Amino acid sequence: MTKQTRRDFLKRLSHMAGSAAALSILPSCNSVGQTGKTDRPNIIYIMSDDHASHAMSCYGSKINKTPNLDRIANGGMRFTNSFCTNSICAPCRAVVLTGKYSHINGKIDNSRKAFDGEQQTFPKLLQKAGYQTAMIGKWHLRSDPTGFDYWNVLPGQGSYYNPVMIEMGENKKYTGYVTDIITDHALKWLKGRDPNKPFCLMYHHKAPHRNWQPGPKYLTMYDDVTMPEPDNLFDDYTNRGRAAKEQDMTIAKTMNDSDLKLTAPRNLTPEQKKLWDAAYNPKNEAFKKANIQGKELVRWKYQRYIKDYLRCIASVDDNVGRVLDYLDESGLAKNTIIAYTSDQGFYLGDHGWFDKRFMYEESLRMPLVVRYPKEIKPGSVSDDIVLNLDFAATFLDYAGVPVPDDIQGESMRAVLRGKTPKSWRTSMYYHYYEYPAVHSVKRHYGVRTQRYKLIHFYNDIDEWELYDLKKDPREMKNVLNDPAYANIVTELTAELKRLRKKYKDTTGTPV
Repeated sequence: MTKQTRRDFLKRLSHMAGSAAALSILPSCNSVGQTGKTDRPNIIYIMSDDHASHAMSCYGSKINKTPNLDRIANGGMRFTNSFCTNSICAPCRAVVLTGKYSHINGKIDNSRKAFDGEQQTFPKLLQKAGYQTAMIGKWHLRSDPTGFDYWNVLPGQGSYYNPVMIEMGENKKYTGYVTDIITDHALKWLKGRDPNKPFCLMYHHKAPHRNWQPGPKYLTMYDDVTMPEPDNLFDDYTNRGRAAKEQDMTIAKTMNDSDLKLTAPRNLTPEQKKLWDAAYNPKNEAFKKANIQGKELVRWKYQRYIKDYLRCIASVDDNVGRVLDYLDESGLAKNTIIAYTSDQGFYLGDHGWFDKRFMYEESLRMPLVVRYPKEIKPGSVSDDIVLNLDFAATFLDYAGVPVPDDIQGESMRAVLRGKTPKSWRTSMYYHYYEYPAVHSVKRHYGVRTQRYKLIHFYNDIDEWELYDLKKDPREMKNVLNDPAYANIVTELTAELKRLRKKYKDTTGTPV
């Protein structure tokens, strides 16, 4: 039952028999949510950082394999149109926690004020309903986690090697690789929890965030492979506006020596440093001797970047496999919802870029695979538009906890059952704020439907872009001024105005 349907039902019952009597015949979501019954599903929400869906084999990746992530997809549902509302790390995390857009939850970018942990979040609501809650891994919200019985998080971005973690307010340093260490803590918590209560674990990886430091196991993975290049690696941004031309996130110019592993990390143990040097020094010497320039230099940088990025993902996949194995071995798999996603997408050389931020497809789109054997058909696929805005409502719905009216997302439970409501969204709204800032991506908002995308760049420019995703899936040509799309521009402008009003967004310049 959606929030609106539930409200309408209550009104009808109230007119029929008085509110008290009417409420008495409703399924008691509040009582169900507080009984502590172990038949309520457990929830494991796995989120990596900057993992593009086109670097997962279940999404058809041509550059890597992710067998354990594919286990989730094969056992449940894969979403082809899963999007974020603001493609940057901290705001995405705040949207997931609150089920509210950035302008409502207050976390619009990475650089300004910390996330307000006093506000309502879905872990707090689950906690009140009798769930055990834990947050382990990357947090990146500049305030302590709230609403969790246990938390153990990286400070800020954290380190790939030998990280410090903050466990319930206490700093502790560990030796090893961060993806393994986060998983060790997650498994320790799972094995030590109260077995008589349902649980919600938020299990967040740092990888594959910049600067893509692979774990010891995978330092030489792909050394004998030449990765295929994106067809627009050398995009010159013809037929696009100033925003695409004036960014600072190109592989050609923006990547530094640390990104490219021309310098080693400073915090390695002697044993780690020996392995690192053995892997990178010969490759770096060969690069220096070759003295390559121009497009060949860009190609070399792309190969170095994409291989390191994928090496980090290989460790994530291994460690997700460890958790899946534990669920199988412990018998928890049957009654556990397990979702894997990323805080946003990422450019894998597409348009010549790395990073995210833009509303263009590669950073707007997030991977999302969800498994729950009791309700989700194995191997199913949904093309419905879903958002990170929807995760809070979805988890509350499964837990039998009423979804508060101020949550802006919708429960995806019916979609996951393969029974999409007729009222399900056919468009989504996006707003990015962090400018001026690193990578120089200008502020913009926009609307995306199944076929079209309209973007308004504002602040120090006032430019609009329209893309026909059916004819131009790579978004290489802005057709805003093409007379053939005049009606589409009118329709999308009206839809954009409607969505801004619906989500109460008055920030930025008006439509």
